Amino acid sequence: MKATDPKALIRYGLAGLALTVALAWMLVLVRDALLLIYISGLTAIGLSPLVEAACDQGARLRYRVPRWTAVLAVYLAIVGILVGVGLLIIPPLGQQARELWKALPMLVEAARGWLVGHGALGEGVSVGEAIRQAPVGGSDAVGTLFGAIWTFIGGVFGAVTILILSFYMLLDAEKLVRAFVRMFPRAERSRVEEVCRRVATKVSAWLAGQLFLAATIGVTAAVGLWLFGVPYFYVLALIAAIGEMIPVVGPVLSAIPAVAVALSVSPALGVGVAVFFFLQQQFENHVLVPKIMARQVGVSPVIVITALLIGGSLLGIVGALLAVPTAAILLVLFEEWSSNGTT
Repeated sequence: MKATDPKALIRYGLAGLALTVALAWMLVLVRDALLLIYISGLTAIGLSPLVEAACDQGARLRYRVPRWTAVLAVYLAIVGILVGVGLLIIPPLGQQARELWKALPMLVEAARGWLVGHGALGEGVSVGEAIRQAPVGGSDAVGTLFGAIWTFIGGVFGAVTILILSFYMLLDAEKLVRAFVRMFPRAERSRVEEVCRRVATKVSAWLAGQLFLAATIGVTAAVGLWLFGVPYFYVLALIAAIGEMIPVVGPVLSAIPAVAVALSVSPALGVGVAVFFFLQQQFENHVLVPKIMARQVGVSPVIVITALLIGGSLLGIVGALLAVPTAAILLVLFEEWSSNGTT
């Protein structure tokens, strides 16, 4: 039978199609695991410059630092920074959180009065009755509660998995990079190594930029809410800082508790806090993010917005969170491909 036999070509084509479909289906089945691996890889890439700096510092001091020691030192340094920040903010944070919990019934009653005043709730209906009378039934509410608890447990498990996997990725980073580079022809290996270094630099800059943005939003929110005289400003500012780490919806959702607490004091204060958060986010979106992403990561605002839209459409909040570093990696690959094509 000749190699150009039409029947043989059809069989080979069908076999290739079946194999492609099977591989695609397997990727769909393990997509959650692949997502964890990808996030772990980004975390390891982002922390790799710190590990290399620790190793280089030991070499300058004529002391060979084992890589596992450098990785552990970076992890301990990050934990130490978090603990230090926690020691500074947890005491007042805990006090304000307890005060907020005690004042919660009063805040709920104030919210009920505001809803009644605007005709959104009946005069004799409490907030709890309104929730129970909502279209969501009791069994559905229980299912939603268990679903939220299961999602939280899964998120904690995923975070621990990412930390452990990224730790081992950092330990074996040199071996992994060498194995990856050897997949290319010998003449191209130096260029591939350079691309890997550029990718690590951009991802690390993105991670540092995200932390800087969260800290900036948290500090400015704390100062602004304190000047406004909003109670529990420590807790509300921490929520704003955490919300900044969640693209698109995070800043909006994190502003809601602050506005609600301000409304419990007075409607004018609620409006003032809402305007403050709106102006803060406008400054962050149009000044801070473009400057940081363009200067540190080298990604233009157009690419950032496009990546956020595509990532959010594909994977929701997680996709939006991973959009910018993924766009930075693709930009490096495109620049290398285009420069290689023109040479």
